[in-house]
Amino acid sequence: MLTDTKLKSQIDGLWDKLWTGGLTNPMDAIEQFSYLLFMKRLDEAETEREKQARRRGEAYEPRLDMALRWQHWTKMRAADALAHVKTKVFPQLRQMGSEGSSFRRYMANAEFKINKPALLIEACNLIDQMQISEQQQDVQGDLYEYMLSHLSTAGRNGQFRTPRHIIRMMVQMVAPRPFERIGDLAAGTCGFPINAYQYILEQHTAPDILHYDADGWPHNLVGDLLTERQRRFLQEEAFRAYDNDSGMTMLRIGSMNMMLHGIENPQYFYADTLSQDFDEAAAYDVILMNPPFKGAVDKATVHETLPDNTKKSELLFVHLILRALDKGGRAAVILPDGVLFGSSRAHVEIRRKLVEEHGLMGVVSMPGGVFKPYAGVSTAILLFTKGGSTGRIWFYDMAHDGFSLDDKRQPVAENDIPDILACWRSRHEPDFAAARQARLAELKEELAPLQAERLRLAGELNRLQFEQVIANGDDGAERALAGVKTAQERLATQMAPLQAQLDRLGRQFWVTKKQVKANKYDLSASRYREVVQESTFYEDPRVTMERLLTLENIAADLVRELNAAMEA
Repeated sequence: MLTDTKLKSQIDGLWDKLWTGGLTNPMDAIEQFSYLLFMKRLDEAETEREKQARRRGEAYEPRLDMALRWQHWTKMRAADALAHVKTKVFPQLRQMGSEGSSFRRYMANAEFKINKPALLIEACNLIDQMQISEQQQDVQGDLYEYMLSHLSTAGRNGQFRTPRHIIRMMVQMVAPRPFERIGDLAAGTCGFPINAYQYILEQHTAPDILHYDADGWPHNLVGDLLTERQRRFLQEEAFRAYDNDSGMTMLRIGSMNMMLHGIENPQYFYADTLSQDFDEAAAYDVILMNPPFKGAVDKATVHETLPDNTKKSELLFVHLILRALDKGGRAAVILPDGVLFGSSRAHVEIRRKLVEEHGLMGVVSMPGGVFKPYAGVSTAILLFTKGGSTGRIWFYDMAHDGFSLDDKRQPVAENDIPDILACWRSRHEPDFAAARQARLAELKEELAPLQAERLRLAGELNRLQFEQVIANGDDGAERALAGVKTAQERLATQMAPLQAQLDRLGRQFWVTKKQVKANKYDLSASRYREVVQESTFYEDPRVTMERLLTLENIAADLVRELNAAMEA
């Protein structure tokens, strides 16, 4: 998601320039922005390759002729720059990638539609001002998502685009390896394949070269520890993705995105992967995806190997993933919460299939705001292997992802993702579990007297509030009441960090296969998580009755006084 208000403003400015410059079809504006951004990023990538060559002590061999580079032609006069792009740069751009790559296929009939010299230079200046390469994380997919939000079809095209930090978390949990075949069967802008590639490079880059920014994102991913055979496999065979965007915009954007991140011959093709025309089976070792789960599909077009008792795309995609994975293959998939607890025969059957016929490893329940501002739907990540067997199932009930859960999605301090990754990696280590249990016991012991004091203060507040009512404006009662409220605030401040730790330690838990089966294979974290309710102060009924009598006597005295006043 794009949270930087300055970048949003710059994108809005670029959109307006393209619109007033004659690109009144929104998809045309997005495509032309994509081409310009690709040219800019190609130039930056060439500069980065030169730096990497110096780091490795190798001779630098340019891949891009200087005449084609952004830094060269954007310095020309406007009319010359437009002519240069149309006759030299763009024709060469369409020829990039190998003959069989998706980039070459879908760029073959691409057109450069900016026809005004001034508009080209204005658009280039705005893109320069965005300083995309200087962002702490890659924001290109976020820029496309924000531009797509301008469309009337944005709900269909963009609302479920996966936040980059969620993609990275899923990739880290699945931990793809160099010779594995990695797929996404509904890829959008190709965030999952790109992050999987970056993860493999990260794991195979020397520590003295690797650098992490303040947000924990890796840089200098040169993959210097990869063998030549591994490197060739990553470029030619490792990644394959599909999307059913018949307008080809997403296919072009995704292919360009993959190329800009180092996958030089992207394999990203048009296909309705649920249809009868898509026959891939046992083709992947890893599948990472966020399948579309909006609306229903036409039963008549669905592949014969997929069930005919549902039209819900989210259910059909899970069946498809199981078909597409090779035996022992791993998947991390985002699904709406309805898949976890739905009571229809189709819902129960897919959960039964995962638990009884395959290895359901883990469930990460995510809060409803993760996909805002485009959707408030609650989702979960299922992690499973094809084949094998399910024993205990690891759960994590995520409450925070590092961003506010409203439409603004601003960075916040609360973030469960580091704990999720630590728990996942150490989930089978007895020492890790023992340390968490020991800390849990310590926190409970430390909180016990504080909780008792909280209840005592609540009782004292209750008493003083009553006394204030009957004291009729006594200053002493006011001061006593203010003192108790101040003590409560101090206590709450003291308890908050301890309570937060206690809450987080309880977010990871295990559920047995037997428990899940007994609940119709319900996979909702809320069904199994033990939540300790805070003790609440309740007034003793005898005290309540005594106070009611006191109030009744006071009321009777007031009535008598009024009667006496009326008789006087």
